[in-house]
Amino acid sequence: MYILQVNFEYPGITPEKAAALNDPARATPFLSVQGLLWKIWLNTEGGPKVGGLYCFDSRANAEAYLAGPIVARMKANPDMANLTFQIYAVTEGPSRVTNAPVPFLSQAAE
Repeated sequence: MYILQVNFEYPGITPEKAAALNDPARATPFLSVQGLLWKIWLNTEGGPKVGGLYCFDSRANAEAYLAGPIVARMKANPDMANLTFQIYAVTEGPSRVTNAPVPFLSQAAE
């Protein structure tokens, strides 16, 4: 399993605009992302810094997501700045011990 960490900023965002970005309907397109097991949405409570943690079933699917249309729209969005992307392999042994919310780790321990 692989975790993709995405971070970016919305310079000059107002708290009202930040709240509007938390509409659950925005999550729907992620349901069809190939190999995405889950996504955690992150924000700095109305501030300009936001991001996400994505759990993918393979590095290839994480890389395909980075090359796909959602990330292309992010990169083209003039309201977004300082985009960063990093893929990490999940270290399963210690993650299992600390009850990481990563699918299949608990099954692997049985």
